[in-house]
Amino acid sequence: MTAATYQYVDLPDASVVTTRALLRARENITDTVAARAMMCIHGGAGFGKTLAVNTCLRELEPGEDVRRVTFRARPTARAVRYELFAALGLPGAPPRRPSEFDRLLKAALAEKPRTLVVDEAQWLNGEAFEYFRYLWDDPATRLAIVFVGGEGCHTVLRREPMLSSRIFIWQHFTRLTPSEVLEVVPLFHPIWADADPADIAFADSRAAHGNFRNWARLTAHVRIGLARTGRPRVDTEVLRWAFSRLGTAA
Repeated sequence: MTAATYQYVDLPDASVVTTRALLRARENITDTVAARAMMCIHGGAGFGKTLAVNTCLRELEPGEDVRRVTFRARPTARAVRYELFAALGLPGAPPRRPSEFDRLLKAALAEKPRTLVVDEAQWLNGEAFEYFRYLWDDPATRLAIVFVGGEGCHTVLRREPMLSSRIFIWQHFTRLTPSEVLEVVPLFHPIWADADPADIAFADSRAAHGNFRNWARLTAHVRIGLARTGRPRVDTEVLRWAFSRLGTAA
């Protein structure tokens, strides 16, 4: 897998590691898409949710039409309509009247099976969630929806009983446990492959804390430290230097 898979940092030679959470996500997403259902993947920032979803969706049956929408603020139903119009690549100008807009979107979603990934779903409010439910509930649409969001996503969704009662699968992403860290980090990047397990545990306890995004940032700095010092493998001195760059007390 390319380094671009890991968000916010360019990390050559990084690999996607098949964690237990990713295996569960693969199974859950596959079942959700097959059922044309809705699911929610939620958890803290940097725990690997988006990475897992992107990896699993690439493994779906060839021809599965996957579209993504992302919201950074609390959108209205009108904003959701426009985002879907763009995501579906519909021609012409968006309709001005809500009723016409709704008919257009439902017609497009009825053309063939589609999977919609709604990222940063914790930003959605009741109006926006209700609009997704409205589209999914239409008997003509053949729509699977994967909501992906932070810790608040589960809470927000649960406040919408009409939608939450229709969620097929809930999956909560958590931090890697210390034992999982020792299993997966040596597979994550070559610099950790021959590292002392004690150094990996030290790095996790002081800087990464079972968070894959933290591990990606730490790995990028450790790579620089090894290249500049010419050292062949990770040691506590290089780790402490990397910690200092991350603002982490050694």
